[in-house]
Amino acid sequence: MNQEKDTYFPTIDSVKAAVKTIQKVSAVTPLGRSLRYSKQFDANIFLKREDLQQVRSYKIRGAYNKISSLTSADSSNGVVCASAGNHAQGVALSCKLLKIKGTIYMPAPTPNQKVEQVKMFGEDFIEIKLEGDTFDDSYHAAMAECNELGKTFIHPFNDEKVIEGQATIGLEIIDQSNVYIDYVFIAVGGGGLAAGLSTVFKELSPNTKIIGVEPEGAPSMSQSIKKNKNTELKFIEKFIDGAAVKRVGDLNFAICKENLDDMVTVPEGKVCETILELYNKDAIVVEPAGALSISALDFYTEKIKGKNVVCVVSGSNNDITRTPEIKERALLYANLKHYFIINFPQRAGALKEFVVDILGENDDITYFQYAKKTNRENGSAVVGVQLKDALDLEPLITKMKQNNFYGDYLNDKPDLFQFLV
Repeated sequence: MNQEKDTYFPTIDSVKAAVKTIQKVSAVTPLGRSLRYSKQFDANIFLKREDLQQVRSYKIRGAYNKISSLTSADSSNGVVCASAGNHAQGVALSCKLLKIKGTIYMPAPTPNQKVEQVKMFGEDFIEIKLEGDTFDDSYHAAMAECNELGKTFIHPFNDEKVIEGQATIGLEIIDQSNVYIDYVFIAVGGGGLAAGLSTVFKELSPNTKIIGVEPEGAPSMSQSIKKNKNTELKFIEKFIDGAAVKRVGDLNFAICKENLDDMVTVPEGKVCETILELYNKDAIVVEPAGALSISALDFYTEKIKGKNVVCVVSGSNNDITRTPEIKERALLYANLKHYFIINFPQRAGALKEFVVDILGENDDITYFQYAKKTNRENGSAVVGVQLKDALDLEPLITKMKQNNFYGDYLNDKPDLFQFLV
């Protein structure tokens, strides 16, 4: 492994030490073969179920390893973190178990379900402060408190002890597997998991290919590796919140650019498809970031054929109120959900004609907003149509045009489309 001078890399000894530190709080999660995915990809697909941790994500590993390493003086002074999700829960539980006071900054729009989970895990040992509209707002507020009161900031990924804690997943996978592992797919947000796990494999199983997976709308590690410089993105799509960061950690970038064999970016809609498939077919609940590694398999179909593949399912803290949006994004990605402006002649029977003569027998209207203009011959409506087969789209548009119903197609107009989805 080509290590740059002064670049930090966790050692196997430091990761083994982390295993001993976290063994009372972190479960050795199952590594099980997925019959369905193995058949689908003609490979042996194994799922590393970090969604089954007590806090429902791998984040407890790094948080507990870091907080356990603090001096008595730092512990007595308390810790601070900023997070809207899994890291907050890991820090909260660690504070309670280690009897250390912690302050957790979360964005004000954080769903109440997540706030309540953090309270449950931390109990009287943590204080939650809702600050700002975004993670960045919360982060700056957290850092201000650390600087003012001399408290220790528990970073979600850019920290040596956090990286070593996440790296323990790599040791577990190697220990649990009775076959040689050809590929490991891991979600990449800030890079803590990728940095730790990849280092373990490069030392103990150097020919295993480590594939990092990012959301298409937040490719911060991909762009940084491409430019050979840790690069902050100006804008990101925040839907896959557990892996949507503008800038990865400096420590993590230095390791990942050396260790990762490839980076794959996955459309958010594809991730939503995977979430629904896992729930409906396997009774597995995952959050968007937790589905990233499995979603990437479609982009590696030929390469993984006949291989032994591990996908790390990183977490399951999914808010059920997001289900309608997840379904909508999945249908849009599959080219089954379409929005149009339809021009209806202002006469009796026009809507019936559209439903009976224009729509196919398997097509379904899922959205209808009519804006009647009494001084015009035609009235416009925004209509959402769900198809059974993506190939039905062009024939539908052709029939609408031939019968003078077609006004416009909205799916490829993001400025308008954002008001519908």
